[in-house]
Amino acid sequence: MRERPTGNPSAGPGSAARRAPRRLVGLDAARGLALVAIMCVHILPMSYAATGRPTVTWILFPGDSPALFALLAGTGLALTSGGRRPLRGRAMTAARAGIAVRALLLLVLGLLIGHLMPPEPPAYNILIYFAVFFLLALPVLGLGPRALFLGAAVALVAGPLLLHFVGDALPEFSSYNPTFVTLVTEPLALLGQLLLTGTYPALPYLAYVLAGLAVGRLNLRRRDVQVRLVVVGAVLAVTAKLVSRQLLYAGDVYTRLLFSDPDLTAEQLESLLTYGPEGRLPTTSPWWLVLTTPDVNTPFSVAWSLGVGLAVVGTCLLLARRHAVWLLPVAAMGAMSLTLYTAHLVFLSFELFYTAPALWLVASLTLSVLFALAWQRAFGRGPLERAMNAVVGPVRRAVARTPAQGSNR
Repeated sequence: MRERPTGNPSAGPGSAARRAPRRLVGLDAARGLALVAIMCVHILPMSYAATGRPTVTWILFPGDSPALFALLAGTGLALTSGGRRPLRGRAMTAARAGIAVRALLLLVLGLLIGHLMPPEPPAYNILIYFAVFFLLALPVLGLGPRALFLGAAVALVAGPLLLHFVGDALPEFSSYNPTFVTLVTEPLALLGQLLLTGTYPALPYLAYVLAGLAVGRLNLRRRDVQVRLVVVGAVLAVTAKLVSRQLLYAGDVYTRLLFSDPDLTAEQLESLLTYGPEGRLPTTSPWWLVLTTPDVNTPFSVAWSLGVGLAVVGTCLLLARRHAVWLLPVAAMGAMSLTLYTAHLVFLSFELFYTAPALWLVASLTLSVLFALAWQRAFGRGPLERAMNAVVGPVRRAVARTPAQGSNR
């Protein structure tokens, strides 16, 4: 689900390859937590049957777990393209080629999974969106952390605004889980879905990816950097939530939203504020952009989820300094999140979990942890991660060895 810190190919003719950096257990643990959270959201119910109120799972996890995945994807892209010192020249070209191939493989895998999903799917597949995230990140791989954080701030505002003002003009898509058939029959609708109108639209999500790239350009082994991630993330999340609620309830925004659509009732608005809209957020008023409801992709919701993600990454890195052994189960899951997330989607496609969701969740998490620990001890990299690297690695090495145009032989 993300670019792994696999080390760099040869830096070019006549240059020695850099050594692959030791894995950061904290990053794997954060990725594992995101996987656990998204499994909880997919399997457990949204509300309690007796009261109709949202479950603890729905209060804590929706919207933030995909954002954390996207943030960590950006961090992985940074680590695989040089870390604190971005690659240059032929080495960066090789890194970009590898990322482009990885994006193509994720797109193919995502479209294949789309064929397995029923018409009313139990989950929406994020892999096809990751393919677009990776491609959009290619031009900015060489930037430093300041420029990347600035780009993330721009995307945080511009992406949601484009979604609000332009989304209705784009063609409607027919499936939340596209397939190869969709790619052929609805290419423009699919492009609009991946960029703006889908569940995890790439342009708003670019804020997470760019912020993750910036984080990956920092020295993540330093304690002060880890603490700053926690503090900045917490301040960003709390500020976004407080300002949003102040505008919504202390001002007259709630009333404006209620009367922005004559067909909208107070009950429907309350449901939307709790669970999110069915489909995309209404565009009847620009005041919809102040919400922090899960998956609405407004500036405030993106800022909230980005802050939560930064705080989680910083906290996991801090915990890993002294308690790495206690993080091993969730870190092992995070180290092979592509394999486990794919297996999770395949399991969901059979729709077996509706009868006993809590039992199925416990079984899924237990099997995932046991498999991840056993496989990592025996083979290291996860099955799909190994297969993807088997394709990407030779491409990177081949590009790295190719002489630059016009160079002397």
